[in-house]
Amino acid sequence: MPDLRALFGGTAAPLVGLDISTSSVRLVELSDAGKDGLRLERYASEALPRGAVADGNIENLDQVVDAVRRVIKKSGTRARNVALGMPPAAVITKKIILPAGMSEEQLEVQVESEASQYIPFALDEVSLDFDVIGPVARSADDIEVMLAAARREKIEDRVAVAEASGLKASVMDIESYAARAALERVLAQAPGGGAGQVVALFQIGAQVTHCSVMADGVTVYEKEQPFGGNSLTQDIVRAYGLAFEEAEARKKAGDLPDNYAAAILAPFLESAALEVTRAIQFFFTSTPYTKIDRICLAGGCALVPGLLDIVAGRSRIATAVVAPFAGMKLAGTVREQQLRTDAPAYLVACGLALRRFG
Repeated sequence: MPDLRALFGGTAAPLVGLDISTSSVRLVELSDAGKDGLRLERYASEALPRGAVADGNIENLDQVVDAVRRVIKKSGTRARNVALGMPPAAVITKKIILPAGMSEEQLEVQVESEASQYIPFALDEVSLDFDVIGPVARSADDIEVMLAAARREKIEDRVAVAEASGLKASVMDIESYAARAALERVLAQAPGGGAGQVVALFQIGAQVTHCSVMADGVTVYEKEQPFGGNSLTQDIVRAYGLAFEEAEARKKAGDLPDNYAAAILAPFLESAALEVTRAIQFFFTSTPYTKIDRICLAGGCALVPGLLDIVAGRSRIATAVVAPFAGMKLAGTVREQQLRTDAPAYLVACGLALRRFG
């Protein structure tokens, strides 16, 4: 029976991270490079037909399975254990306080009892997992526990994709958690390791932008906004009379008429910068925080020409595009120049692949 029991764990066996998004399937495989840290063994992606995945739900199992099989073949991986991600909106998370000193079995019983207060579904319709975070400040008799719950049917859909593709779903994570794990590894390489900083991560996907804010490594704010790269593609469709797939391909290739930059791209960049600055203002008004030290951009849209500069200019905050494989060794089959272009879209897949190492 699929559940979230692997949500907070890891596995030493070879494992690939498989990110199933609205627009594509992305795969990452990492290995232990000993004293040199980690090595990127392989990565690959395959586009999904429109509508195969919508709002995080797998609507066409066969189309998703076909894409996963193609990405496995393209990557050349022989690993069969896979870490999958659940959309944040599909998972309920809650920090709860429980008495310290309980056994694992007692904790499970208590967590199920507490979960019924926060989950708007019957418990037999959901899968649960929990992780003990640690003792509660100023209360040695209590511990803080993270509870996670998701509808069983949504987990089963992803497990079914893995099994139909010849894979074993060994880990089920939350996409936003995986992205933050990958980002934390990158930030740890910076001077001071990011200590004491407030960092905002904006993952700009095809349909949704996910904002996470971390203060000194702890997530203090999350929000999703209905904005993404598909709006730029739709503008291209309307302006030039192209089919959506052709518009998407020509957008990525930069093969568009001379007036594209001024007439289509510039308004999109203004809208993207507005979404970011609005999210930041909402963060300030809804939390005690009054500053953000750094903005990190990721997702398929992170490298849209001009986006980095306009976000930095409008927000007046130091802004960078995330390079999730920074500091890793590269296998001989990985083309470094191509990786620089592709990498920002692989933040979630990289975070999922990191679960191999706990």
